[in-house]
Amino acid sequence: MSRRRRRSRRRSGAGRMVLIVIIAAVLLAAAAGAFLFVTHRDAGQKQKQPDELLTEYMQFLAAGNYDTMYELLNAQSRLNISREDFVARNRNIYEGIEAADIRVEIKGTEQKENGAEAVNYQTTMNSLAGEISFFNQVDFQLEEIPGEDGKKSAGEYRMIWNDWVIFPQLGRTDKVRVSTDRADRGSILDRNGNLLAGKGTASLVGLVPGKMNRDPAGPGGYAAVDLERLSGLLGISVEGITKKLSAGWVKDDSLVPVKTLKHVDELNLLADKPDEANLQNQALQEELLTIPGVMITDTAVRSYPLGEKAAHLVGYVQNVTAEDLEKHPGEGYLTDSVIGRSGMEGLFEKELKGQNGTRIVIVTQDGEEKLVLASIPRADGQDIRLTIDSRLQQSIYDAFQDRKSCTVAMNPRTGEVLALVNTPS
Repeated sequence: MSRRRRRSRRRSGAGRMVLIVIIAAVLLAAAAGAFLFVTHRDAGQKQKQPDELLTEYMQFLAAGNYDTMYELLNAQSRLNISREDFVARNRNIYEGIEAADIRVEIKGTEQKENGAEAVNYQTTMNSLAGEISFFNQVDFQLEEIPGEDGKKSAGEYRMIWNDWVIFPQLGRTDKVRVSTDRADRGSILDRNGNLLAGKGTASLVGLVPGKMNRDPAGPGGYAAVDLERLSGLLGISVEGITKKLSAGWVKDDSLVPVKTLKHVDELNLLADKPDEANLQNQALQEELLTIPGVMITDTAVRSYPLGEKAAHLVGYVQNVTAEDLEKHPGEGYLTDSVIGRSGMEGLFEKELKGQNGTRIVIVTQDGEEKLVLASIPRADGQDIRLTIDSRLQQSIYDAFQDRKSCTVAMNPRTGEVLALVNTPS
C-alpha cells in the first residue's frame, strides 16, 4: 500500500473521531439543557400557590393541628401574635363552639397593589348552634425563606394573618361567646289536667364558707362541732360535706349546695291540722339555720305531687352520666342535663325534654354583641296527658298501701287505664 493511501485513511479516521466527539458534546449539552429545564419546572411546581396554601391551612384546622397552621403565617404576623397565643386563640374558639365538618370553597384570587395575592373563599362549618357560613378574604405575600445552607430562596407565599381569618368582623380584643337558653321540660298530667310531674320548688341547703366557724384543727379547717351537727341533721357524712367545700371553684362568698329538702308548705301550716311531715320539715330547716354558714334558698326541681302513690307509674329523672352523653350524641344534652330513667319520664323522654336554644355571637371586650354567627331558638318540651285519674290513683293506694298488691282500674268500654297502683311503693 502506498504512503499516500495510508495518510488518506488516517485523515478519514481522525475525521470520524472528531465528528463523534462533536455529536457527543451536542448530546451532552442537550441533555444538560433538558435536565435544567425539568429541574426548573419542578422547582416551579414545588412553590405552592396562595389558594393551595389556604386549602392546606383549612385541612390543618379541620384536624385541630393549630401548631402547624402557625407555620404558614408570614414573619410580620408571627411578630403580631406568638405561637402560644395563636394556638390558644384558635383552639378556644373552634373547640368552644364545637366546630365540625369544616369546608372551604375557593372563589378566586386577585392581585393587590401592594403585591399581595388575595384569596376569596366561602367557609361552612357545623357548630353547637347549627351551621355557620361566611364569605372571607385573606392575603398571601411572597417571602424569602432561609434554606438549610443559609441562603435565601427565591420566595414562598405566606399568609398575612389576623383575627378576621377566623371569623369576619372578629377583632383582636373580641371574644366568641356561646350562650344556652335552657328549654323547660314538659309536664305529665292526668286526664283532668292535674299535675303528675312538672315544675316545682324545693329548699336548697347550702354553706357559705366565709360565714362558717373556722378551726385549723377541724375537718377542712372548719369547726368540727358544726360539721358533725350538720351531718346528723342531713344524714350526710362529715367527709362528704368537707369534700364539697374543698371543690376548686369554691370561694368565701360561694353558696356550696349540700342537700335539697322539700319546700315548706306555708299554706298547710295555717290549716287547723297541719300535715305532720310538713311540720317536721319546718322544724328541721329552722334548726339548720342556727348553724353558722348555713343558708337555705328556693331552687327549681322536678316535682311529683303524688309522690310514692304514683312513683312506679310516672318514673323519675336523673342527671345525665358520661355514658348517656356517649349514647345520645348531638341530641342537646349538657353535662348538667336530666334524663328520664323509668315510667312515663323515660317512655316519653324525647317529647318531654325539648330543645335548648343556643347562640354563638362575637362580643366586644365590653360585652356588647357585635355579630350573631349562628343561633337555634329554644323549644320547650311537650306536655303529656295520660288517661290516669289522679284521685282514683290516690284512693286505691291509700286503701292498699299496707298490703302487697297490684291494682289496675280500667274503663271497660274504651280500655283506658284510669289507675295503675302497686303497693307497697
